Amino acid sequence: MKKLRLLLFGFILLLAYSCAKQSTPTGGPRDEDAPILISSDPVTESLNTKPETITLTFDEYIKLENPSKGIVITPRIAKDEVEFTTLKNVVTIKLNQELEDSTTYVFDFQKSVVDISEENPAENLKLVFSTGSAIDSISLSGKVNFYFPGSKPDFKDVLVGIYPLGDTTDVLTAPPYYLSQVDTAGNFRISNIKNGKYMAYAWKDANGTLKAEFKSEEYDFSLDTLVLNQNLENLNFNLSKADITPIRILRTATFGQNFDVIVNRTPASTTVENDLLGEEYFFSNTDGRIRIYSKNPKPDSIPFQINVTDSLGFSKDTLVWAKFPESERKPEKLTVSANSGKNFYRNLEVELKFNKPLKSISTDSLYISYDSASIIPVKESMMSYSDSSMRDILKILVTIPDSLSQEIFTLKAADSTFTDTENQKNETALLANYRKLKREGLADEIAGTIQGANPPFIVQLLNTKNEIAQEQFLEDTNSYSFKMVEPGTFKIRVIEDLNGNQRWDPSNFTQRKLAERVFYFVNTERQATLVIRSGWSLQDQNIQASDPTGLRKD
Repeated sequence: MKKLRLLLFGFILLLAYSCAKQSTPTGGPRDEDAPILISSDPVTESLNTKPETITLTFDEYIKLENPSKGIVITPRIAKDEVEFTTLKNVVTIKLNQELEDSTTYVFDFQKSVVDISEENPAENLKLVFSTGSAIDSISLSGKVNFYFPGSKPDFKDVLVGIYPLGDTTDVLTAPPYYLSQVDTAGNFRISNIKNGKYMAYAWKDANGTLKAEFKSEEYDFSLDTLVLNQNLENLNFNLSKADITPIRILRTATFGQNFDVIVNRTPASTTVENDLLGEEYFFSNTDGRIRIYSKNPKPDSIPFQINVTDSLGFSKDTLVWAKFPESERKPEKLTVSANSGKNFYRNLEVELKFNKPLKSISTDSLYISYDSASIIPVKESMMSYSDSSMRDILKILVTIPDSLSQEIFTLKAADSTFTDTENQKNETALLANYRKLKREGLADEIAGTIQGANPPFIVQLLNTKNEIAQEQFLEDTNSYSFKMVEPGTFKIRVIEDLNGNQRWDPSNFTQRKLAERVFYFVNTERQATLVIRSGWSLQDQNIQASDPTGLRKD
């Protein structure tokens, strides 16, 4: 009898615990209904209210998903002081701060409120109220684009924000006064804005700080001052990265028999000047380190004028006195890499990269083989350096006659073929294979015009790996043409090279200079890819320039 009472008591406790425990129901149909808001305090669109606490009641048990990031509150408040809690079907928000007078506040919950069973988010959940006698109703809308998207543009965490004109903060220093999350198509809309003048920004907020990190996040800014006394539409942004840290020389020091100049970031261009540069002295430029080499030790310091310029246009000029002492430090080994695996038609273009400047090349052991017994010697007339004062990139151009039907051509360089300025030789032999394409296997041409922009342009034919298959610089024409194209699937990218320096220049926030425009071919079905087969010729593949950053001028 005692055992029976104990068993009965245990069963009652277990039953009570099961009834009290809140959990996801098992069995039955899947809950696909989103939570529905039953009531809120204050009621949405209330006037003359300054709540200290906000409550929202739903028709089912709910929870909050990352509310500090997912709930967008405009205009700007001290969000780190706000407390978010949930209990059963009620969300409570303690503001812990005084709200501004005569201001419309919007709490956009996006997908932060979800039901507790299947995590279905509440839809279109917003709470709007005013601390004054009217609801601000002005809106700002537009679209965000990426200049260099991945395989598919990712608009997750992309924000658009505006700051009152005269505000001492901006997108790089503090969260905006008003902001909006961009949708999956890149569209945005900021509503309930107070009448006034504003500056606008867009950025990918990967780390959730509600401001842009200029060293790691893509961002953009409008040069227009937005006068918001009525609804404004068609504001465009084009996101790209732009590190605005000014370039500078950090230090100089000897390294063995060489001399190093260390820069805080990799320059876009480097100039080293000395009367004997390219004869007695050479330099390399790798990852922010400029290393000057001398053929022989020098007892005296040697002057070099150095200019480094970054992609934003910041530059630094300095005179350094380099020392090239005798040194017992063992020189770095000479290494070489080739652009092996490239396909070609008629003109075989070999590129060899060295870690140090070359002093000499033994052409006796440098040749191209195309079968077990036949070779093409590489002559000095076939070779050139990309920069004669650096001599670390060697280009070899060989025209292969049509009479040679072989498919694979191999560049061979025996060990000790190359000697650098420190008298180090390549210790291993080099083999690099290249495949000759047949004329009948190539497409004839992809051609068209660029519309809505003016040259100069950089036009790039990109393969499926986003690698540049062909590139053209158009200085004074809007027409492009890629000939003898290997069959495949491609994209065409155009850079509006405004200053004609034959590279893309990013934005410069401190100088209020926008990035050079980048846009892509899109066909009539809004597809961004081109498929071309052998023997094909695709004409009239016209490219329409995308909208620049700012308000669209209709």
